[in-house]
Amino acid sequence: MLDAKLIRENPDAVRAAIAKKHLEVDLDSVLAIDSAWRTQLLEVEQLRGVQKAANTAMAALPKGTPEFQAKVTEMRAVSTQVREKEVALKETEEKFRLAMLSLPNLPHSTVPEGRTPDENVVFALHGSHEEAHPHAKPHWEIPGFSNLFDFARGAKVTGAGFPFYVGDGARIVRALLNFFLEENAKAGYTEVNPPIFVNAASATATGQLPDKEGQMYETTIEHLYAVPTAEVPLTNFFRDEIVDEAALPIRRCAYTPCFRREAGSYGKDVRGLNRLHQFDKVELLKWVHPSTSYDELDKLREDAERMLQKLGLSYRVLLMCGGDLGFAQAKKYDIEVWAAGQKRWLEVSSCSNFEAFQARRAQIRFRAKETGKPELVHTLNGSGLAVPRVLAALLENNLQADGRVKIPEALVPHFGREYLSFA
Repeated sequence: MLDAKLIRENPDAVRAAIAKKHLEVDLDSVLAIDSAWRTQLLEVEQLRGVQKAANTAMAALPKGTPEFQAKVTEMRAVSTQVREKEVALKETEEKFRLAMLSLPNLPHSTVPEGRTPDENVVFALHGSHEEAHPHAKPHWEIPGFSNLFDFARGAKVTGAGFPFYVGDGARIVRALLNFFLEENAKAGYTEVNPPIFVNAASATATGQLPDKEGQMYETTIEHLYAVPTAEVPLTNFFRDEIVDEAALPIRRCAYTPCFRREAGSYGKDVRGLNRLHQFDKVELLKWVHPSTSYDELDKLREDAERMLQKLGLSYRVLLMCGGDLGFAQAKKYDIEVWAAGQKRWLEVSSCSNFEAFQARRAQIRFRAKETGKPELVHTLNGSGLAVPRVLAALLENNLQADGRVKIPEALVPHFGREYLSFA
Protein backbone atom coordinates (compact mmCIF):
# COMPACT_ATOMS: atom_id res chain seq x y z
CA MET A 1 0.00 0.00 0.00
CA LEU A 2 1.21 3.49 -0.83
CA ASP A 3 1.55 6.38 1.58
CA ALA A 4 -1.69 8.41 1.42
CA LYS A 5 0.26 11.60 2.15
CA LEU A 6 2.46 10.98 -0.90
CA ILE A 7 -0.61 10.66 -3.13
CA ARG A 8 -2.19 13.85 -1.77
CA GLU A 9 0.95 15.96 -2.03
CA ASN A 10 2.52 14.54 -5.23
CA PRO A 11 -0.28 13.10 -7.40
CA ASP A 12 1.51 13.86 -10.68
CA ALA A 13 4.66 12.05 -9.55
CA VAL A 14 2.57 9.06 -8.50
CA ARG A 15 0.77 9.03 -11.87
CA ALA A 16 4.09 9.10 -13.72
CA ALA A 17 5.50 6.26 -11.62
CA ILE A 18 2.43 4.07 -12.12
CA ALA A 19 2.54 4.81 -15.84
CA LYS A 20 6.01 3.23 -15.89
CA LYS A 21 4.32 -0.04 -14.96
CA HIS A 22 1.82 0.38 -17.83
CA LEU A 23 -1.13 -0.23 -15.51
CA GLU A 24 -4.53 1.42 -15.80
CA VAL A 25 -5.25 3.23 -12.52
CA ASP A 26 -7.90 5.88 -11.82
CA LEU A 27 -5.94 8.00 -9.35
CA ASP A 28 -8.46 10.85 -9.59
CA SER A 29 -11.13 8.55 -8.18
CA VAL A 30 -8.88 7.64 -5.25
CA LEU A 31 -8.17 11.31 -4.58
CA ALA A 32 -11.90 12.13 -4.71
CA ILE A 33 -12.69 9.47 -2.12
CA ASP A 34 -9.84 10.73 0.04
CA SER A 35 -11.18 14.29 -0.18
CA ALA A 36 -14.71 13.13 0.73
CA TRP A 37 -13.33 11.17 3.69
CA ARG A 38 -11.40 14.16 5.01
CA THR A 39 -14.45 16.43 4.63
CA GLN A 40 -16.66 13.95 6.50
CA LEU A 41 -14.02 13.49 9.19
CA LEU A 42 -13.90 17.25 9.75
CA GLU A 43 -17.70 17.39 10.05
CA VAL A 44 -17.71 14.58 12.64
CA GLU A 45 -14.92 16.22 14.63
CA GLN A 46 -16.76 19.55 14.61
CA LEU A 47 -19.96 17.91 15.86
CA ARG A 48 -17.99 16.12 18.57
CA GLY A 49 -16.66 19.54 19.59
CA VAL A 50 -20.24 20.79 19.88
CA GLN A 51 -21.05 17.75 22.03
CA LYS A 52 -18.11 18.43 24.30
CA ALA A 53 -19.03 22.11 24.69
CA ALA A 54 -22.64 21.22 25.47
CA ASN A 55 -21.52 18.67 28.09
CA THR A 56 -19.38 21.36 29.74
CA ALA A 57 -22.29 23.80 29.72
CA MET A 58 -24.69 21.21 31.15
CA ALA A 59 -22.31 20.46 34.02
CA ALA A 60 -22.56 24.07 35.13
CA LEU A 61 -26.40 24.16 35.08
CA PRO A 62 -28.74 22.95 37.84
CA LYS A 63 -30.57 19.80 36.76
CA GLY A 64 -34.25 20.26 36.01
CA THR A 65 -34.02 23.91 35.02
CA PRO A 66 -35.40 25.04 31.63
CA GLU A 67 -31.87 25.85 30.48
CA PHE A 68 -30.68 22.35 31.42
CA GLN A 69 -33.60 20.71 29.57
CA ALA A 70 -32.86 22.85 26.52
CA LYS A 71 -29.29 21.60 26.52
CA VAL A 72 -30.51 17.99 26.82
CA THR A 73 -32.70 18.48 23.76
CA GLU A 74 -29.79 20.08 21.89
CA MET A 75 -27.49 17.18 22.86
CA ARG A 76 -29.94 14.57 21.60
CA ALA A 77 -30.13 16.28 18.22
CA VAL A 78 -26.33 16.57 17.99
CA SER A 79 -25.88 12.92 19.06
CA THR A 80 -28.22 11.82 16.29
CA GLN A 81 -26.24 13.86 13.77
CA VAL A 82 -22.94 12.39 15.03
CA ARG A 83 -24.23 8.81 14.69
CA GLU A 84 -25.45 9.46 11.14
CA LYS A 85 -22.21 11.16 10.15
CA GLU A 86 -20.11 8.38 11.72
CA VAL A 87 -21.95 5.74 9.68
CA ALA A 88 -21.27 7.67 6.48
CA LEU A 89 -17.66 8.25 7.53
CA LYS A 90 -17.12 4.53 8.15
CA GLU A 91 -18.52 3.69 4.71
CA THR A 92 -16.20 6.22 3.07
CA GLU A 93 -13.23 4.92 5.08
CA GLU A 94 -13.88 1.43 3.70
CA LYS A 95 -14.15 2.78 0.15
CA PHE A 96 -10.85 4.61 0.63
CA ARG A 97 -9.17 1.49 2.04
CA LEU A 98 -10.28 -0.56 -0.98
CA ALA A 99 -9.22 2.22 -3.34
CA MET A 100 -5.76 2.33 -1.77
CA LEU A 101 -5.46 -1.44 -2.09
CA SER A 102 -6.06 -1.07 -5.82
CA LEU A 103 -2.94 1.08 -6.28
CA PRO A 104 0.28 -0.72 -7.29
CA ASN A 105 3.67 -0.13 -5.75
CA LEU A 106 5.81 2.52 -7.42
CA PRO A 107 8.89 1.34 -9.34
CA HIS A 108 12.35 2.32 -8.16
CA SER A 109 14.19 4.92 -10.24
CA THR A 110 16.62 2.24 -11.53
CA VAL A 111 13.84 0.14 -13.06
CA PRO A 112 14.23 0.34 -16.87
CA GLU A 113 11.48 1.53 -19.18
CA GLY A 114 9.60 -1.13 -21.10
CA ARG A 115 6.21 -2.70 -21.58
CA THR A 116 6.87 -6.39 -22.39
CA PRO A 117 9.20 -9.18 -21.18
CA ASP A 118 11.27 -8.68 -24.33
CA GLU A 119 12.33 -5.31 -22.91
CA ASN A 120 13.81 -6.70 -19.69
CA VAL A 121 17.52 -5.99 -19.36
CA VAL A 122 20.12 -8.76 -19.15
CA PHE A 123 21.91 -7.77 -15.96
CA ALA A 124 24.39 -10.66 -15.78
CA LEU A 125 25.35 -13.96 -17.44
CA HIS A 126 27.03 -16.89 -15.71
CA GLY A 127 28.46 -19.85 -17.54
CA SER A 128 28.13 -20.63 -21.23
CA HIS A 129 24.66 -21.58 -22.39
CA GLU A 130 26.16 -22.23 -25.81
CA GLU A 131 28.24 -25.10 -24.40
CA ALA A 132 27.60 -28.39 -26.19
CA HIS A 133 25.34 -30.89 -24.44
CA PRO A 134 25.46 -33.74 -26.99
CA HIS A 135 22.84 -35.93 -25.33
CA ALA A 136 20.42 -33.20 -24.20
CA LYS A 137 16.75 -33.44 -25.04
CA PRO A 138 13.55 -32.00 -23.54
CA HIS A 139 13.22 -33.71 -20.18
CA TRP A 140 9.77 -35.11 -20.92
CA GLU A 141 11.23 -36.91 -23.94
CA ILE A 142 13.89 -38.74 -21.93
CA PRO A 143 13.18 -42.51 -22.12
CA GLY A 144 11.65 -43.63 -18.83
CA PHE A 145 10.76 -40.07 -17.72
CA SER A 146 7.23 -41.11 -16.76
CA ASN A 147 8.64 -43.84 -14.48
CA LEU A 148 9.89 -41.13 -12.12
CA PHE A 149 7.51 -38.26 -12.93
CA ASP A 150 4.05 -39.69 -13.39
CA PHE A 151 1.81 -36.97 -14.80
CA ALA A 152 -0.87 -39.35 -16.06
CA ARG A 153 -1.64 -40.85 -12.66
CA GLY A 154 -1.39 -37.42 -11.05
CA ALA A 155 -4.03 -36.16 -13.46
CA LYS A 156 -6.21 -39.17 -12.61
CA VAL A 157 -5.93 -38.57 -8.87
CA THR A 158 -6.17 -34.76 -8.87
CA GLY A 159 -5.87 -33.06 -12.26
CA ALA A 160 -3.34 -31.76 -14.76
CA GLY A 161 -0.27 -30.18 -13.21
CA PHE A 162 -0.19 -32.42 -10.11
CA PRO A 163 2.41 -35.13 -10.89
CA PHE A 164 3.53 -38.04 -8.75
CA TYR A 165 7.29 -38.17 -8.07
CA VAL A 166 8.37 -41.80 -7.80
CA GLY A 167 11.63 -43.48 -6.73
CA ASP A 168 14.60 -41.42 -7.84
CA GLY A 169 12.12 -38.70 -8.87
CA ALA A 170 11.06 -38.25 -5.26
CA ARG A 171 14.63 -38.70 -4.07
CA ILE A 172 16.02 -35.92 -6.30
CA VAL A 173 13.29 -33.49 -5.19
CA ARG A 174 14.11 -34.19 -1.54
CA ALA A 175 17.83 -33.84 -2.26
CA LEU A 176 17.35 -30.45 -3.90
CA LEU A 177 15.21 -29.17 -1.04
CA ASN A 178 17.78 -30.30 1.53
CA PHE A 179 20.56 -28.69 -0.51
CA PHE A 180 18.65 -25.39 -0.80
CA LEU A 181 17.82 -25.28 2.91
CA GLU A 182 21.34 -26.10 4.04
CA GLU A 183 22.91 -23.57 1.69
CA ASN A 184 20.50 -20.89 2.87
CA ALA A 185 21.28 -21.70 6.50
CA LYS A 186 24.99 -21.21 5.73
CA ALA A 187 24.09 -17.80 4.25
CA GLY A 188 22.48 -16.71 7.51
CA TYR A 189 18.80 -17.51 6.98
CA THR A 190 16.85 -19.08 9.86
CA GLU A 191 14.67 -21.96 8.68
CA VAL A 192 10.92 -21.78 9.36
CA ASN A 193 8.24 -24.41 8.76
CA PRO A 194 5.16 -22.23 8.16
CA PRO A 195 1.44 -22.94 7.68
CA ILE A 196 0.54 -23.71 4.08
CA PHE A 197 -2.93 -22.16 4.38
CA VAL A 198 -3.37 -18.44 5.11
CA ASN A 199 -6.31 -16.17 5.79
CA ALA A 200 -7.45 -13.25 3.65
CA ALA A 201 -5.68 -10.69 5.86
CA SER A 202 -2.35 -12.41 5.21
CA ALA A 203 -2.94 -12.59 1.44
CA THR A 204 -3.95 -8.92 1.42
CA ALA A 205 -0.84 -7.89 3.34
CA THR A 206 1.51 -9.31 0.72
CA GLY A 207 -0.48 -8.10 -2.29
CA GLN A 208 -2.02 -11.38 -3.46
CA LEU A 209 -5.42 -9.84 -2.67
CA PRO A 210 -7.14 -8.07 -4.27
CA ASP A 211 -4.81 -8.65 -7.26
CA LYS A 212 -4.48 -12.42 -7.70
CA GLU A 213 -7.71 -14.04 -6.45
CA GLY A 214 -8.01 -16.18 -9.57
CA GLN A 215 -4.57 -17.71 -9.13
CA MET A 216 -5.06 -19.11 -5.62
CA TYR A 217 -6.87 -22.19 -4.35
CA GLU A 218 -9.45 -21.30 -1.69
CA THR A 219 -11.21 -23.55 0.83
CA THR A 220 -14.99 -23.31 0.64
CA ILE A 221 -15.95 -23.14 4.32
CA GLU A 222 -13.11 -21.40 6.18
CA HIS A 223 -12.10 -19.25 3.18
CA LEU A 224 -8.43 -19.99 3.68
CA TYR A 225 -5.98 -19.87 0.79
CA ALA A 226 -3.39 -22.51 -0.09
CA VAL A 227 -0.07 -20.65 -0.27
CA PRO A 228 1.10 -19.69 -3.78
CA THR A 229 4.53 -19.15 -2.17
CA ALA A 230 5.97 -19.22 1.34
CA GLU A 231 6.38 -15.44 0.99
CA VAL A 232 2.81 -15.04 2.24
CA PRO A 233 3.03 -16.78 5.64
CA LEU A 234 6.63 -15.68 6.19
CA THR A 235 5.94 -11.98 5.61
CA ASN A 236 2.97 -12.09 7.96
CA PHE A 237 5.05 -13.57 10.77
CA PHE A 238 5.58 -10.03 12.10
CA ARG A 239 2.24 -8.56 11.05
CA ASP A 240 1.02 -5.85 13.48
CA GLU A 241 4.31 -6.00 15.41
CA ILE A 242 7.20 -3.67 16.13
CA VAL A 243 10.53 -5.46 15.72
CA ASP A 244 13.81 -4.49 17.34
CA GLU A 245 15.78 -2.13 15.09
CA ALA A 246 19.01 -3.76 16.23
CA ALA A 247 17.77 -7.12 14.92
CA LEU A 248 17.49 -5.84 11.33
CA PRO A 249 18.06 -7.32 8.86
CA ILE A 250 16.05 -10.40 9.84
CA ARG A 251 16.54 -13.32 7.42
CA ARG A 252 14.24 -16.33 7.16
CA CYS A 253 13.85 -19.21 4.73
CA ALA A 254 11.07 -21.76 4.37
CA TYR A 255 10.20 -24.77 2.29
CA THR A 256 6.56 -25.22 1.30
CA PRO A 257 4.65 -26.86 -1.46
CA CYS A 258 3.18 -24.04 -3.55
CA PHE A 259 -0.25 -24.04 -5.19
CA ARG A 260 -1.25 -21.94 -8.19
CA ARG A 261 -4.41 -22.36 -10.23
CA GLU A 262 -3.26 -20.41 -13.27
CA ALA A 263 -0.83 -22.61 -15.16
CA GLY A 264 -0.30 -20.51 -18.26
CA SER A 265 -1.11 -21.16 -21.89
CA TYR A 266 -0.86 -24.45 -23.70
CA GLY A 267 2.23 -25.48 -25.63
CA LYS A 268 5.89 -26.28 -25.12
CA ASP A 269 6.33 -23.57 -22.46
CA VAL A 270 4.18 -25.54 -20.01
CA ARG A 271 5.18 -29.11 -20.83
CA GLY A 272 6.72 -31.47 -18.29
CA LEU A 273 8.08 -29.75 -15.20
CA ASN A 274 8.05 -26.28 -16.74
CA ARG A 275 4.82 -25.15 -15.09
CA LEU A 276 2.77 -26.96 -12.46
CA HIS A 277 -0.23 -26.31 -10.24
CA GLN A 278 1.64 -27.80 -7.25
CA PHE A 279 5.40 -27.52 -6.88
CA ASP A 280 8.09 -27.34 -4.20
CA LYS A 281 10.04 -24.19 -3.45
CA VAL A 282 12.30 -22.72 -0.80
CA GLU A 283 11.61 -19.03 -0.19
CA LEU A 284 14.00 -16.42 1.19
CA LEU A 285 12.62 -13.42 3.06
CA LYS A 286 14.16 -10.36 4.68
CA TRP A 287 12.84 -7.58 6.89
CA VAL A 288 15.38 -4.77 6.59
CA HIS A 289 16.07 -1.17 7.51
CA PRO A 290 14.94 1.17 4.69
CA SER A 291 18.44 2.65 4.41
CA THR A 292 19.96 -0.72 3.44
CA SER A 293 17.19 -2.38 1.46
CA TYR A 294 18.80 -2.14 -1.98
CA ASP A 295 22.13 -3.44 -0.71
CA GLU A 296 20.16 -6.30 0.84
CA LEU A 297 18.42 -6.93 -2.49
CA ASP A 298 21.80 -7.42 -4.17
CA LYS A 299 22.85 -9.83 -1.41
CA LEU A 300 19.58 -11.73 -1.75
CA ARG A 301 20.11 -12.17 -5.48
CA GLU A 302 23.69 -13.30 -4.88
CA ASP A 303 22.49 -15.90 -2.36
CA ALA A 304 20.17 -17.39 -4.98
CA GLU A 305 22.86 -17.28 -7.66
CA ARG A 306 25.40 -19.04 -5.45
CA MET A 307 23.30 -22.20 -5.33
CA LEU A 308 23.03 -22.34 -9.14
CA GLN A 309 26.78 -21.92 -9.38
CA LYS A 310 27.31 -24.87 -7.05
CA LEU A 311 24.94 -26.94 -9.18
CA GLY A 312 26.98 -26.10 -12.29
CA LEU A 313 24.06 -24.51 -14.13
CA SER A 314 24.45 -21.70 -16.64
CA TYR A 315 22.07 -18.85 -15.88
CA ARG A 316 21.27 -15.25 -16.60
CA VAL A 317 19.91 -12.45 -14.41
CA LEU A 318 17.26 -10.14 -15.82
CA LEU A 319 16.42 -6.71 -14.45
CA MET A 320 12.69 -6.41 -15.00
CA CYS A 321 11.34 -3.44 -16.92
CA GLY A 322 8.41 -1.42 -15.60
CA GLY A 323 5.75 -3.24 -17.63
CA ASP A 324 6.94 -6.67 -16.46
CA LEU A 325 7.58 -5.72 -12.85
CA GLY A 326 4.36 -6.81 -11.19
CA PHE A 327 1.82 -5.13 -8.93
CA ALA A 328 3.65 -5.12 -5.59
CA GLN A 329 7.36 -4.93 -6.46
CA ALA A 330 9.47 -1.78 -6.51
CA LYS A 331 12.35 -3.60 -8.21
CA LYS A 332 12.83 -7.20 -9.29
CA TYR A 333 15.47 -9.48 -10.74
CA ASP A 334 14.53 -12.77 -12.41
CA ILE A 335 17.11 -15.56 -12.54
CA GLU A 336 16.78 -18.02 -15.42
CA VAL A 337 18.68 -21.26 -16.00
CA TRP A 338 19.56 -22.62 -19.40
CA ALA A 339 17.75 -25.85 -20.33
CA ALA A 340 19.85 -27.41 -23.10
CA GLY A 341 17.21 -29.89 -24.25
CA GLN A 342 14.57 -27.23 -24.81
CA LYS A 343 17.19 -24.64 -25.82
CA ARG A 344 15.49 -22.00 -23.72
CA TRP A 345 15.76 -20.11 -20.45
CA LEU A 346 13.65 -21.20 -17.47
CA GLU A 347 12.92 -18.87 -14.57
CA VAL A 348 13.90 -20.40 -11.22
CA SER A 349 13.97 -17.35 -8.94
CA SER A 350 12.56 -13.85 -8.62
CA CYS A 351 14.28 -11.53 -6.15
CA SER A 352 12.21 -8.49 -5.24
CA ASN A 353 12.27 -5.38 -3.08
CA PHE A 354 8.80 -4.23 -2.00
CA GLU A 355 10.13 -1.30 0.02
CA ALA A 356 7.36 -0.35 2.53
CA PHE A 357 4.46 -1.52 0.32
CA GLN A 358 3.81 -4.80 2.13
CA ALA A 359 4.91 -3.50 5.53
CA ARG A 360 2.34 -0.68 5.38
CA ARG A 361 -0.43 -3.19 4.64
CA ALA A 362 0.82 -5.53 7.37
CA GLN A 363 1.90 -2.79 9.81
CA ILE A 364 5.36 -4.27 10.34
CA ARG A 365 7.50 -1.60 11.97
CA PHE A 366 10.64 -0.94 13.97
CA ARG A 367 11.18 1.80 16.55
CA ALA A 368 13.87 4.15 15.26
CA LYS A 369 16.59 4.74 17.82
CA GLU A 370 17.13 8.36 16.77
CA THR A 371 13.48 9.48 16.93
CA GLY A 372 11.87 6.85 19.14
CA LYS A 373 9.03 6.66 16.64
CA PRO A 374 7.80 3.53 14.84
CA GLU A 375 8.80 3.35 11.17
CA LEU A 376 7.94 0.83 8.48
CA VAL A 377 10.49 -1.84 7.59
CA HIS A 378 11.24 -2.79 4.00
CA THR A 379 10.45 -6.37 2.92
CA LEU A 380 12.35 -8.39 0.33
CA ASN A 381 11.89 -11.91 -0.92
CA GLY A 382 13.29 -14.33 -3.45
CA SER A 383 13.08 -17.95 -4.49
CA GLY A 384 15.94 -19.87 -3.06
CA LEU A 385 15.12 -21.92 -5.16
CA ALA A 386 12.09 -23.41 -6.97
CA VAL A 387 12.56 -27.14 -7.62
CA PRO A 388 10.81 -28.03 -10.91
CA ARG A 389 12.73 -25.90 -13.41
CA VAL A 390 16.06 -26.36 -11.64
CA LEU A 391 15.36 -30.08 -11.90
CA ALA A 392 14.34 -29.79 -15.56
CA ALA A 393 17.65 -28.08 -16.38
CA LEU A 394 19.66 -30.67 -14.42
CA LEU A 395 17.94 -33.54 -16.23
CA GLU A 396 18.48 -32.02 -19.67
CA ASN A 397 21.98 -30.60 -19.25
CA ASN A 398 23.43 -33.63 -17.46
CA LEU A 399 21.85 -36.41 -19.54
CA GLN A 400 24.44 -39.07 -20.45
CA ALA A 401 24.72 -41.32 -23.47
CA ASP A 402 23.45 -44.31 -21.45
CA GLY A 403 20.26 -42.45 -20.45
CA ARG A 404 21.30 -41.70 -16.88
CA VAL A 405 21.69 -38.20 -15.40
CA LYS A 406 24.93 -37.21 -13.72
CA ILE A 407 24.28 -35.59 -10.34
CA PRO A 408 26.24 -32.38 -9.62
CA GLU A 409 28.99 -32.90 -7.06
CA ALA A 410 27.38 -30.51 -4.55
CA LEU A 411 24.15 -32.52 -4.68
CA VAL A 412 25.66 -36.02 -4.37
CA PRO A 413 25.78 -35.98 -0.52
CA HIS A 414 22.05 -35.24 -0.48
CA PHE A 415 21.05 -37.64 -3.27
CA GLY A 416 23.36 -40.43 -2.14
CA ARG A 417 24.51 -41.48 -5.62
CA GLU A 418 26.38 -39.97 -8.56
CA TYR A 419 23.74 -40.86 -11.15
CA LEU A 420 19.97 -40.81 -11.43
CA SER A 421 18.46 -43.67 -13.41
CA PHE A 422 15.08 -43.77 -15.20
CA ALA A 423 15.01 -47.56 -15.34
